[in-house]
Amino acid sequence: MSEAELPIYQLLGPECLAAIVAGFYRRVPQDPILGPMYPEHDLAGAEARLRGFLVYRLGGPPDYIKERGHPRLRMRHAPFVVDQAARDRWMQLMLAAIDEQSAAAPYRAYLEKFLGDIATFLINR
Repeated sequence: MSEAELPIYQLLGPECLAAIVAGFYRRVPQDPILGPMYPEHDLAGAEARLRGFLVYRLGGPPDYIKERGHPRLRMRHAPFVVDQAARDRWMQLMLAAIDEQSAAAPYRAYLEKFLGDIATFLINR
């Protein structure tokens, strides 16, 4: 772990991370930008995949890697139009979900940078 990394999984705990992801996916179906990207029949699957990825990447057990292998985020998101508007809306909904959990300011700032970097990396249009 680099000096700049925080052990977010240990600091927030699995329940808080799960609540953040659930809060994000509660907002998705009604969203005019992101909603169409998430098929209703796979919303629970998408939630489980994001939760597993975040748990793994933020210092929790590597179950995601055991189940799905390398994240290959760009490849897995290639079928979707991820432009600046989609990236920004994803961040808006995710930050609202984080704020709902009242994460301490340093943890929120860390998550905003971490997630923002990934969201920017996934822009493909």
